[in-house]
Amino acid sequence: MPPDAPRPAPKRISPVETYERLQARPRDLLIDVRSTMEYLFVGHPTGSVHIPWIDEPDWTVNPQFVPQVRKLLLGGVSDHSAEAPALYLICRSGKRTLDAGQALVDAGIENVFSVEEGFEGPLDEHHRRSTRGGWRYHGLPWEQC
Repeated sequence: MPPDAPRPAPKRISPVETYERLQARPRDLLIDVRSTMEYLFVGHPTGSVHIPWIDEPDWTVNPQFVPQVRKLLLGGVSDHSAEAPALYLICRSGKRTLDAGQALVDAGIENVFSVEEGFEGPLDEHHRRSTRGGWRYHGLPWEQC
């Protein structure tokens, strides 16, 4: 790629469209990149795979994030002539997935999507989430440990 060419980036997609695509293409993957505490205690989309981008105890970027996603992709490929699954990344509000998705795109992984609004959506005027957007707000399937 020429030095002045625009850098490829993860595509943005709504929670509802993500869910619809996952129903239509069961080989596609929804990866929850939030911390382990968020995934377990706040809840997560049903059927999502947890691979944290930033996690406790150090709250640093997971150096194994890209290799863990590659391993997940390889585990789902039984027919090498088939189209690779799309990756849908979800976090709390749709911000961490941009950085995590960019790391995947930079590593040469294609068909990466960032779920806008995330799982809980943006803060409202009372500093609460899940009232203006997000996976839960749209009534999409989720579970909690």
